[in-house]
Amino acid sequence: MHEKEILGIESEILRFGVDYFQDKGFTQLLPVMLSPITDPLGPDPNSSVIKTGEIEYCGQKLQLMQSMILHKQIAISKGLDKIFILSPNIRLEHPKRMKSGKHLFEFTQLDFEIKDAKMTDVFELMEEYYSKLFIHLKKTKSKELKILKRVLPEMKLPFPKLHTRELIEKFGEYWELKASKYYKIPFWAISHKREFYDKSDPKKSGEYFNYDLVYPEGFGEALSGGERDHEYKILMKKIKDHKLDQKKYEYYIKLAKAGKLKPTAGAGFGIERLTRFVCGLKHVGEVQLFKRIPGKRVEV
Repeated sequence: MHEKEILGIESEILRFGVDYFQDKGFTQLLPVMLSPITDPLGPDPNSSVIKTGEIEYCGQKLQLMQSMILHKQIAISKGLDKIFILSPNIRLEHPKRMKSGKHLFEFTQLDFEIKDAKMTDVFELMEEYYSKLFIHLKKTKSKELKILKRVLPEMKLPFPKLHTRELIEKFGEYWELKASKYYKIPFWAISHKREFYDKSDPKKSGEYFNYDLVYPEGFGEALSGGERDHEYKILMKKIKDHKLDQKKYEYYIKLAKAGKLKPTAGAGFGIERLTRFVCGLKHVGEVQLFKRIPGKRVEV
């Protein structure tokens, strides 16, 4: 029902995103879908991925891409300054995520990374993106939005910046959905204990230079990102602390040891989740013509 209108809006979101990032001087890279390494998605306590997909090819084990974050860092090490990718991701979520409304096991992120950037640079970039996108969609997709009976919320800038400690104090340990329903505009949730590459504050234990953007109206997490650790000693300690297989990360570690990894910041946001929010849909699976909902049989 309303597939034509939903997919038309999604198509316009894709076109706008490519134009926006290219106009900002970003280089678009083609995605990587198989690699010896991918984002381990840990120790993020919110991850519910039950396993990493893997195949064997020519005697080598290759993983299905869960996120291109490590490849983004490697790309910047090759001399690029600002990059983005429309990146297909495979995350084999636990079937319990079927009814969350926001989880898929196959989806596409617009993933970007910026050399020498800080959190504030990402905030400014993305707040402008959402503001301009919503103005654009109100002009170009008013007919489709009317058919869907969707009135887009105002994108008042700047978005609130909230420490996760504040959110936990106000809404409890599982704050995301409650906070998402409480706020009327997107907000930034700052400082999560997450993956090994997210930069820790060297002056404050337990503090991190990372962030999520959360949609209002109960739509939940929109984007995840952070400043990145790039120094060899710090990365090695974290890889060991997280009990990751060092052999898998041999090339990445080699670049860090040679001083070729650079300080960067970036993020990735799901195209399907953004389309769901724009269209005001109950489940993110409604934006997919070929549905990939955790725990549901794949028909085609």
